[in-house]
Amino acid sequence: MWRHRAFMVGTGLSGLMAGAALLSLFWTPHSPTQIVVRARFKPPSWEHWLGTDQFGRDILSMLMAGAQTSILVGLIAVSLGLGLGVALGLLAAARRGWIEEAVMRLNDLTFAFPVVLLAILITAGWGPGISNAILALAIINVPIFARLSRGAALTIWAREFVLAARAAGKGPVRITAEHVLPNIANVIVVQATISFAIAILAEAALSYLGVGSQPPDPSWGRMLAESQNHLFRSPVLALWPGMAIVLSVLGLNLMGDGLRDLLDPRLGRRGRA
Repeated sequence: MWRHRAFMVGTGLSGLMAGAALLSLFWTPHSPTQIVVRARFKPPSWEHWLGTDQFGRDILSMLMAGAQTSILVGLIAVSLGLGLGVALGLLAAARRGWIEEAVMRLNDLTFAFPVVLLAILITAGWGPGISNAILALAIINVPIFARLSRGAALTIWAREFVLAARAAGKGPVRITAEHVLPNIANVIVVQATISFAIAILAEAALSYLGVGSQPPDPSWGRMLAESQNHLFRSPVLALWPGMAIVLSVLGLNLMGDGLRDLLDPRLGRRGRA
């Protein structure tokens, strides 16, 4: 693990994001929601390390608090999608026939709605907010994990040790819990890491469009949206949240690629080259 450069770089970037979010629960240089009109568009200084925005809010404090929003949305959305999607995928693999067909056609129907369109439909009925953004992202993640777990589970169901377990009298539920799920866990973990990165990017996009996190809660996407009217006066207003999104997504993707190599013996040597 220590010699896998991509995994270590990704873990470091992801740890930096998680550390900033954890630290912001207890301390930030300034209040991320405090408006100080006389401090508008301040350049970086000892008082404001990354400067201030058009309302006089400290940018570093907003970035740290915005990491909370990104991690919260990613964790809940991916956890909900993983739980329901893996359950449906394992059910489809264990119960072939009309159950498998119904699950997969439902997945195809869900794939027909892009996440942004689905979020707009949900917020049109229930109003904008972070909870509705989480719901939209969770719904999109369900078919991803369902397809992945079904495909991996079907491979395990055809293995000799599963046939031996069936001959010994074990039922589908016991075989799934004892043999199938442990053997596909590594694939699910890698996909969860990648889906987490996608959820952070999608949350930023939804907040940018105004259907995600709402004021005064800090959000990297809304920071980008608010900075676009001041690009010529203060370009760094868009630089900092943009860099936070890029580094967070890059870190999670590198960590996911590293986990894939480390958990698959056939790929274990490639990342160390």
